[in-house]
Amino acid sequence: VVVCDITRPVPNAQVVPPVLDALDAAEVQEVTILIATGTHRPNLGDEIVQLLGPEVPQRASVVNHVCTDDASLRDLGVSPNGVPIHLNTLYLDADVKVTVGMIEPHFMAGFAGGRKMVMPGIAGLKTVQAWHSPRFLEHPNATNGIVDGNPVHEESLAIAKLAPPDLILDTALDSKKQPCGIFAGDMEAAWRAGVEFVRGNVAATVPEPVDIVVTSGGGYPLDLTFYQAVKGMVAALPILKPGGTVVIASACDEGIGNPHFAATLFGCDDIERFVETISDPAWIPVPDQWQVEEFAKARRGRKVRMVARGIPEETLSRLFVIPHTSVEDAIAAALEDHGPDAKIAVIPKGPYVLPSVK
Repeated sequence: VVVCDITRPVPNAQVVPPVLDALDAAEVQEVTILIATGTHRPNLGDEIVQLLGPEVPQRASVVNHVCTDDASLRDLGVSPNGVPIHLNTLYLDADVKVTVGMIEPHFMAGFAGGRKMVMPGIAGLKTVQAWHSPRFLEHPNATNGIVDGNPVHEESLAIAKLAPPDLILDTALDSKKQPCGIFAGDMEAAWRAGVEFVRGNVAATVPEPVDIVVTSGGGYPLDLTFYQAVKGMVAALPILKPGGTVVIASACDEGIGNPHFAATLFGCDDIERFVETISDPAWIPVPDQWQVEEFAKARRGRKVRMVARGIPEETLSRLFVIPHTSVEDAIAAALEDHGPDAKIAVIPKGPYVLPSVK
C-alpha cells in the first residue's frame, strides 16, 4: 500500500484502515505501507503516527522509499523519451498493489495523485532527474491544471503504466483539509474523474491580470519549507502581469528544506538565468534543481516579497526574495512599486487554487 509522505495532508488515518480491512478480508498475508517519498527525506519517529494515525503502524510494517538506494530499485530500461526507469522493487514484487493519495493542482504535472504515486513517488533519483529536466519543465503545458499535452504528466503516466496499481484510492480535500470526494478504481479512469471534480471546485477567475498577488504556502504541511512554498509562488503566475509582484506568507518552520535545493540556490549567481545554466550540455544534474527551476519561473521579470517566520531575514535575502516581517509591510512596499491604483488579487489557499483570467 503506497501512501504519500508527510508533505501531503492525505487523511490516511481515515482512508487507509478500510483498505487494510479489505486486504484482511481477502486473506492477504503480509501488508507493507510504502511511503512514496519521491526524492524527499524519509519520515521517521513520531512522523509515522502523524502521517498514518496510531492504528495503521500497528497493523502493517512501514517502509520509506529511498530514491538513492540502488539496492531497493529495479532497472526497467529507458523510456522512449530517454528517461532511465528505476522503480522500487518492494512495490514491483508485490502481489497486490494499492496507492492511497490525493488530487490537487500540481505546478508541473497538472494535478497530483494517480500515476504520480508511482512516478515519481517510488522512482529512483536518476529517473526523477531526467523527468524533471528543462526539456520537460520548460514546456508551456507543464503547469498547474493542464493534463492533456503536458509532457510531465504524459511521461509520469507512461512509466506508471509499466507497473500500475491494482487499485488507486485518491481523496479530494475541502478548505479544512477534510475529504470531500473519494475516487477509487483504475489508475487512469478514477484519477481523471477526481481531476474533473477538483478542477470544478478550485478554479477561480479574475477579470484581468493584476499587479500584485497576495498568496500563501497553503498552510500546513506545504508551508513547512521554502522548497514547498515555491508552489504557492508559481500558482500565482497565471493572473500576474509581467513585472508584477508576488507577496507570499509561509511559515517555513523547517527552514529552506532539502539541503540540495538550498545549496543550489545559494550557489546560484543569477536566478533568472538558472534555466540557461542547467540547459548547458556540460551541466551535471543535481538533486532538486527542478524546484530551483520552478522558483526561477516565479522570479522571471518579477519580484517576490516573502514573510517566513522560520527563516532569518538575512537568509531569505540570499534566496532571491525580499524579506518582510508582515504581510502588511510587504503589500505596502509592493504598492510603492506599482502605485496606489495597482490591482491586487488575494489567494488565501495558495497552491490549492487554480486562478485564471476570464
